[in-house]
Amino acid sequence: MPPVAADSRLFDNACGDELRNDIADADVFQSLLERSGLHLASLDLQMRITQANDAFVDQFGRSRESVVGRNFCELLHPGVREPISRNFERLLDGRSQRFSEYFVGVGADQTAFTGDITGVAVRGAASGELTQFVVLLSPEKLNKANVVVADRKRVLSELNARILEGIATGESTVRLASRLFLSRQGVEYHVGAMLKKLKAPNRAALVSRAYSLGLLSVGSWPPRVPRDYVK
Repeated sequence: MPPVAADSRLFDNACGDELRNDIADADVFQSLLERSGLHLASLDLQMRITQANDAFVDQFGRSRESVVGRNFCELLHPGVREPISRNFERLLDGRSQRFSEYFVGVGADQTAFTGDITGVAVRGAASGELTQFVVLLSPEKLNKANVVVADRKRVLSELNARILEGIATGESTVRLASRLFLSRQGVEYHVGAMLKKLKAPNRAALVSRAYSLGLLSVGSWPPRVPRDYVK
């Protein structure tokens, strides 16, 4: 993967000055997106994609019509939506002007890919008001041996979700049993079922596998299972 810092410098060189001016001409901005050679898109203040270049669209394996107008978070794995949304909230309320974050995107075939995202707040030169966001994706090269499929059928019961969260925080079987009003054998039964389901040999591997599948949210402490994966 190209270092995100290098991509960010290229991003600034390609369009930094123009992004700091009031972008009123959509055709000019579209030309800017295409000639940059990067994975670029612009979002409105509700995080809907208003424009995207071919590299950005192709990365998700979708048509332009299915990308433009869509909320950007819908293209992300559920496990990273919350931390990335928080970064956009900081841009929106003026606490920051730019962020860089790890992300997991989901293609049309539900295959996930990883990389870095840079988000920039764009303000009008005359008014100084926030007008849009611009995002740059720096995807990692796909290693087919480690492809993760964002399978929505991998759902957990409410109880298993709470047990998984507890394991990820380091809670013991005794502590989990007491907190969830289960016997120790009951906890071990549910842990064993999740080990089998996620094909993990032990608890540490279970937590690692859960993060790789998005069953535990990235950037959240204590660890939390996104509601998308709870029955």
